[in-house]
Amino acid sequence: MNHIEDLSQLETHLNYTFGDRSFLATALMHSSYVNEQGDAILEDNERLEFLGDAVLNLVVGDALMHNFPELNEGNLSRMRSNLVNETQLAEIARQLELGLFIRLGKGESQTNGRDKNSILSDVLEAVIAAVYLDGGFDAAYRLISRHFKPLLSGARPSRLNSDSKSLLQEYSQVHLKEIPRYRVVSEMGPDHDKTFQVCLKTRDIETMGYGKSKKAAEQDAARIALDLLKERGL
Repeated sequence: MNHIEDLSQLETHLNYTFGDRSFLATALMHSSYVNEQGDAILEDNERLEFLGDAVLNLVVGDALMHNFPELNEGNLSRMRSNLVNETQLAEIARQLELGLFIRLGKGESQTNGRDKNSILSDVLEAVIAAVYLDGGFDAAYRLISRHFKPLLSGARPSRLNSDSKSLLQEYSQVHLKEIPRYRVVSEMGPDHDKTFQVCLKTRDIETMGYGKSKKAAEQDAARIALDLLKERGL
């Protein structure tokens, strides 16, 4: 089955048709697959991921500037970080069913790599770069605006008053009589682009967070824990 020809289904999900599908094919090439092939011509998606991250941050930053003209640079930066974190990107990637199209090495495939937040978020950024290279900035802007619309619509400055880790610590000290404990479970990816996985425990709550730094992963784990507490009505 020809991989390039298979991508028409993904184009439907993206609501974008490529003039040159090789951009999209490269965006879906994980380094584990390229390394196994031993083909010097094949290129993995890491360079596209780098570019897509920059395009995504620019588009989301532009949207926030227009939606919240009253906010200063610091608050805008925090809002953007909350919107484009690894967990959020991975969820959008799942909605687009990107996992079905990623080219993975055997090891990553066997360890459920198609559903790993780190891999899905990186591939989404690479796909954004592929659209940018194929159709220009306007095409990338439309793609991001379309698929990030629910997140952008739900963005609220009130959520910036305190970070998730601080909120959780305050709650835990008062109501659970203990301080949340954080532990780095794993570090994934090359040294220049690591993804950290952190486990959080407080009383009977245990969550996993992911991020490009230990602090970001801790914030992600704390945010998930706060969501669990809200679901329980606590």
